[in-house]
This record gives sequence, structure tokens and C-alpha cells, in this order.
Amino acid sequence: MDMFVVRGGRPLRGRVTVSGAKNAALPIMAAALAANGTTVLHGVPDLVDVTTLSQVLRSLGMFVERRPDNSLALTAVDEQRCLADYELVRRMRASVCVLGPLLGRRGRACVSLPGGCNIGHRPIDLHLKGLRALGAQITIDRGYVFARADRLIGTDIYLGGSFGSTVTGTCNVLCAAVFAEGVTTISAAACEPEVVDLGRYLNAMGARIEGLGTPLLRIEGVHSLAAVEHTVIPDRIEAATLLIAATMAGGRLQVDNVDAQHLAAVIDVLRMVGVGIEIRDRTVIVTAPDRIRSLDITALPYPGIPTDVQAQLTALLSTAEGISVVTDKVFPDRFMHIPELMRMGANVRREGASSIISGVKTLSGACVMASDLRASAALLLAALAADGESVIRRVYHLDRGYERLEQKLNQVGADITRVADLPETMPNSLQLSEAEQQPLAVDASDVPPPKFLSKGEFDRYRTPQ
Repeated sequence: MDMFVVRGGRPLRGRVTVSGAKNAALPIMAAALAANGTTVLHGVPDLVDVTTLSQVLRSLGMFVERRPDNSLALTAVDEQRCLADYELVRRMRASVCVLGPLLGRRGRACVSLPGGCNIGHRPIDLHLKGLRALGAQITIDRGYVFARADRLIGTDIYLGGSFGSTVTGTCNVLCAAVFAEGVTTISAAACEPEVVDLGRYLNAMGARIEGLGTPLLRIEGVHSLAAVEHTVIPDRIEAATLLIAATMAGGRLQVDNVDAQHLAAVIDVLRMVGVGIEIRDRTVIVTAPDRIRSLDITALPYPGIPTDVQAQLTALLSTAEGISVVTDKVFPDRFMHIPELMRMGANVRREGASSIISGVKTLSGACVMASDLRASAALLLAALAADGESVIRRVYHLDRGYERLEQKLNQVGADITRVADLPETMPNSLQLSEAEQQPLAVDASDVPPPKFLSKGEFDRYRTPQ
């Protein structure tokens, strides 16, 4: 494993370009399972999560190739495979997004339940509710979702949950509904730009989806989808992270390949705390103030402040003048970054789904450990602003969702060194065993059939030997 050594106190100046959106690329890659022909995706970031999903798709009979022009080509070469094994799905929760495309295109799917998550409870009950409403027969047995449908029938589906709409659930149900006979309406659908991007991709292939970007989607079923070329939208979370980085470190940074409409809530927050923001077409220029003002903010589903930026904004407000309150109504337990920020001198108190922040003038360098993807970004931003040197461990979390972030920051003035985390400096609980370091093979021979399938029927879900 690697770690970062960060020398803080260096302002950021220059230009940096945002990569394609991870959270758009993953469901679109999964939806390529449903296409006839070769899908070519441009702007797919080179990330650990993309590599993981590529392995899942290969296990499902897809040919996946990253081309010299950095595009991604995906072709279904074996449509008999319908098993997404635990050993692959456990690496990344978003792998469950293959469930809808498999069911819609191939009529059956066997997908491992994704398991727990560091940022809170994230069940897939709404995914299954929507697929059942379309006529799928679903059973959960020994940690796997077994889904089967000889035909899907359009219907009215409500996807609202306790904490709002489900983004991945909307993607899953949408990818199945495009093949359902008749008309499907999805109420309380997620409105996030990544869902819209998936819908545009499906429509380009021949789907008939109306209402993208609103909570009410109308889908008229089709018999087949033809593969197309598609360019993934810019990553609004990376863009927000870079804007906050420049605000915390100081300086003036030009961030290119940004859709400012996708960042309206974040840009509004930055302006309210005193940051200078200039928007030019696909570019946002941020000028940091000497000291930011305190603010009360709440993370909400789109178009609100993204929960994926909550940790970064918490780091930012830890240096604000006055008392701030940060509340997360999407993932109320997503505050594992707070104890690590406190190691760097932040004054933060957790109260339920909120953190109360008494701003300090400066943070100090320290050894900290990332707990998840966005927490790792928050710690990196804090280290950029801190006095002295910081060491950030478990940066593999960061590599899941940011394409060469430390290189981009170094190009505009940061001082970040990626080094191997020496075994003697790591707790035993963080060291990988020899078995965990070996490549994983997909082998479902020991998975028993669910109760409603015979062994012969279940064998059709397995990866051919």
C-alpha cells in the first residue's frame, strides 16, 4: 500500500483539468451489457473502481479494452454468463449496477449482495422493489440476489426512501425498464447528473426515456438497444474537491472541464464563505480569501450540496472564522473523517447527523488515516492547508475515485509525495495477507442453488468452465 507525505502551506496557482465522472461511467459501463455491438466510451477515468467493474464485466462475458486514445470499448461476447461473484462485487458496492442490465437483456441475474459500507447503511431494497414491480422473480439466498424474468411488464414504480431517492437503484430499475413491455413510470427517481447521463446514453442506443433530470421518468419499452459512442460528463465531485483545495491552500486556480450547473450548490457555498468565483463556459476560476466565513450547510440529494462533498466542506469550515454546522441528511453516519481532522487541530464535535465546528486559524501537520474515498480527499485538503508535514495512510481509497489527484495538485504548486507504506509502520490489521494480494479467480462452483431453482437451472447462472 501507498501513503502520501504532504508538505502544507503552499498556495495553488495555474490550471488543472477535471476527469470524467466516475459515478456516471460505472452505471454506463454496466448498461453496455444490454447493447448489441461495441460500445465506445470517452472520458472514462483510469481508476481502481473502473478497473474493478471491468473485471466484473469480463466475468459476465464482456470484452473490455482501454484503447490508445484512452477510450473504453465494451462488447458482449458471451451472453450466457449471469453471475457476478462475491469475490469481485465485495471490492466495490457499485458493482450491483449490473443487476438491472442483466435482467433486462438476459432475463436472469445472480449478483452478490454488496455488503457493508464505511459511510453508513446502504441497502438495495429499493432496487429489488423496482425490479419486482416490473415482474422479476427475486430471491436472496446465501448472500446472493437471484433474479429471473421471462418478460418484464411496464408499471408505476415509486423509488423514494428514508433518505431520499436512490441513485444506483434508479439506474438499475431504468436499465431493466427500457426492455419492459408497455410504459413504465418511475416516481421519486434520482435527479443527479450521473443518472441523466445514463439516460442520455440509453436514449442514444434507442431507448425511449422522458423526464430525465426530474423526479418523474417515463419509459416506453423497446426490444433491443444498439451500441453507440458516448462521452461521459465531467466529474462534479472532483471539480468541487479542486475548488475547495484552492480555497484551503490559498492562491488562484483555474479548473477546466467543469459543468458549473452541476456545481451550483457548491459554488453558492464557496461564494457565501467569501471565495471569489468566476465562471467562463466550461471553466471555473477560484480565488481564495485570506480567511473564510463560517456557515451552516446541509448535504441533500441533487440539486443540493452533494454528500460526496460533505467531508471536504467539513475540512474547509474547520478553518473558518466562527462556528459552523454541517449536517448530512443523505448518509447521517458519514463522519469518520472527524477524528482524523481533530488530529490535525480541528475543533469539531459530532451531534447526531451533524458536526459542530469551531473554526481554528491554522491546522497542523499530523499522521492520519483515511476511512473512505471522500474522507481521504478531505484529509488531503486539510494537509495542503496545514502547517508542517502530514502523512496520510490508506490512500488506496483516494485511488478508487480520483484520477491522479496528487499529480494534478503537484502541477499547480502542491508538494505531495506518494511513497510505499513500510510494513513496520503499519498496524497488523492493515496489512494484506499473501492470499489477499493474489489475483482473484471467479469460481462459483461452491455456491449452492437457491431454493426456487433446481441445480440444473442454477448452473445456467454460473461462469462456464
